[in-house]
This record gives sequence, structure tokens and C-alpha cells, in this order.
Amino acid sequence: MAGLPGSGKSFFSEMLARRIGAVYLNSDQVRVEMQAGRKYSIEDKLAIYGRMVELASAAIEAGRDVVVDATFFHHTLREMFVRLATGYLVPLRVIGITADEALVRKRLSRPRRWSEADYGVYEAVRDQFEEIVMPHATLVSTDSNIESMLEQAIHYISA
Repeated sequence: MAGLPGSGKSFFSEMLARRIGAVYLNSDQVRVEMQAGRKYSIEDKLAIYGRMVELASAAIEAGRDVVVDATFFHHTLREMFVRLATGYLVPLRVIGITADEALVRKRLSRPRRWSEADYGVYEAVRDQFEEIVMPHATLVSTDSNIESMLEQAIHYISA
């Protein structure tokens, strides 16, 4: 799952992982476990995504599907998981999550379980976000369409 902070990707990703029985990996949770709070440099992100690759590798080796939840704002971060999937000969499905900016602002004004990203982080990531050029689906998050999003995602990953 790729998308900006506040897009709803974490809420959605966790629900999708539960629905399909997959391992759920969240970059914010890994950031906390690595004690890398408020560190958003590319070097910090590479370390966090590198740890997520390790965790995903272990899950794949155990025969599990994995839902990886992160901004994936830069192609370098996406390519880490392309290489992982290619190396294990497993399919990779990329889903981008978007939301209306007013809704994002509202979501980011409330505390969230793992993420400390605020609207300033949203703006910084938005300004650096590289278009996803590989095959992918895009889902638009609202406060009332989670079931529809789950159906769309399951259809996409099953194809």
C-alpha cells in the first residue's frame, strides 16, 4: 500500500490483511520499534524499509502473504519490494490510496496509534511523492467506503 500520511492506508491495510489472512507490516510501527521517531530523511527511510524487507522475507519464507503499509513516496523504496517479490517469485500487487486533502487534514488532527505524522509531514511527503509508474490500482478513501475499497482490493490482488 502506498500513499500519503492521512490517506487512510494504514486503517485500510490492516483491515485488508485481516480479511485475507496476511501478515501486516506498518512502516510507522517499524519506525517506533527502531526508535526512529520523527526521522524522515531518505537514509532513515531506507533503514526502516530495509527492516520491512527483512520482516516480509521471513513471512514469505513461512508461506504467508504480506500487506506492506508505507508511503512508498520514492521509486527506490518501491524497488526494494519489487526485488524482494522477484527474488522469491511471488506476485507483487501495488495499491495506491488517496483521499481528499480536507479529509486528510481532519484525520491528521487526531492522534493515531503508530503514526506521528502531522499536516507538515503530509505536505513534505506530498511535495516529494513520485508518481507510481508500475502497474497498480488506485483507491480513493472516504470515511464511509471501507467495504467497497476492500472488495476492489481483493478483486485486484486476485486477478
